Amino acid sequence: MAQDLFAGIPVSDYAAALPWYEQLFGGPPSFLPNDIEAVWEVAANRYIYIVQDPDRAGNALVLSFVDDLGGRVAEITQRGIEPARRGTYDGGVTKVTYRDAEGNEISFGGGVG
Repeated sequence: MAQDLFAGIPVSDYAAALPWYEQLFGGPPSFLPNDIEAVWEVAANRYIYIVQDPDRAGNALVLSFVDDLGGRVAEITQRGIEPARRGTYDGGVTKVTYRDAEGNEISFGGGVG
């Protein structure tokens, strides 16, 4: 059974938000469906997108588990973005949260190793 995922992040100003997300994800979008939406493929058939939607902006909560959390955080830091919050949970799972200018939270989870 195929499992595709599109996780949306509403922003009030697409043009202003796009550079921050390019920095966070390490490059330009995988594709641009229209003038107010950008999509990154973060894993096979799994996508995170931003869309201009001022009425809903700032309320997204997105969490993606990655194989090398420490490496991912280091790469994002090298691109000039610092985490807003870090937490470690039972079983040694760590969650690192980034917050865009509107308050949307994009988190990565996994082991730090």
